[in-house]
Amino acid sequence: MNKNPFWKTKTLDEMNNQEWESLCDRCGQCCLHKLKDIESNQTALTNVSCKYLDLNTCQCTDYKNRSTNVPDCVELTAQNAGELDWMPQTCAYRLLAEGKTLYWWHPLISGNSHSVHEAGISIRNQAINEELIEDIEDHIVNWLNNKNSPGAPPLRKKKP
Repeated sequence: MNKNPFWKTKTLDEMNNQEWESLCDRCGQCCLHKLKDIESNQTALTNVSCKYLDLNTCQCTDYKNRSTNVPDCVELTAQNAGELDWMPQTCAYRLLAEGKTLYWWHPLISGNSHSVHEAGISIRNQAINEELIEDIEDHIVNWLNNKNSPGAPPLRKKKP
């Protein structure tokens, strides 16, 4: 019997639904709105979340219907996990697609579902619901140059 965890022995394509879903660390970063500058091809990262994101748990409140409720909600797949340049650099799907390892704070490593929040990686206490803002451009927190710095960095650095 193989003692290595599934994420070290299986490709993203080989994972079953339970394994796939467990890769999500519940950071909520992928549920933040991004703005794309067509001329410069830069992506503006905001601290504005989708209205369906619970800002305490950092989970979708209607996950099953997310694509119906929000047609622009991107469904992450094994095929696109490594290609979505706006996905967080810390995202487990992205890391595994790029042949990298999970961080120490990932719940599958730490055994603690709150470690992503304790490490300061999640958007908990860092984001605002889209229904509470007037101008999303006032909420740009970082610019991501897709050629020089792919992947969204965490909104804040991990705690010392």
